[in-house]
Amino acid sequence: MLSEPLPSTLDVRKAAGRGVSVRGTLKPLDLKRFRALLAQDDGSIQADFSFTRDEENRYLIHLLVTAEVAVTCQRCLELLPKTLACENTLAVVWTDEQAAHLPRHLEPLIVEDEGCRLWEVVEDELILALPPFSYHDTEECQQILANFNAGQAPEEKADPGGKPNPFNVLAQLKPGSKT
Repeated sequence: MLSEPLPSTLDVRKAAGRGVSVRGTLKPLDLKRFRALLAQDDGSIQADFSFTRDEENRYLIHLLVTAEVAVTCQRCLELLPKTLACENTLAVVWTDEQAAHLPRHLEPLIVEDEGCRLWEVVEDELILALPPFSYHDTEECQQILANFNAGQAPEEKADPGGKPNPFNVLAQLKPGSKT
């Protein structure tokens, strides 16, 4: 099932007044700041926005974002597929003062003009959802590293040009060593 691309901007006042819901997809390449945190360009991002107004007449955005991307494992430096999911309710405000007066359960989203940049909202949420460090399971990393080391062990053991090991001199200096 193919999904429509997510519009880049939307007038939140009109959307909230009508109770509009918007769903769409993005690619990591569409989000430059988020893309810089990934290991490759492949992946898919699905975003669902619901625009409403609450009893205090505030403009609210309920946001649900899921992403299938690849990051770099910090232990073995190989690709690590990652599924990200985040859900948030944002209150649209126009000034920092309005943001300061919001109840604690609402996150402020400062919108400076009529059009809200939906792609930037998705990008911010994904950056916050991405863990600071990503790792494979320990066993999987150990297997990857063992396979990597197994391929290089014969080269390291080979004595290049019959040169003596420079550390043999240090072994002679060790107390109790036999010369």
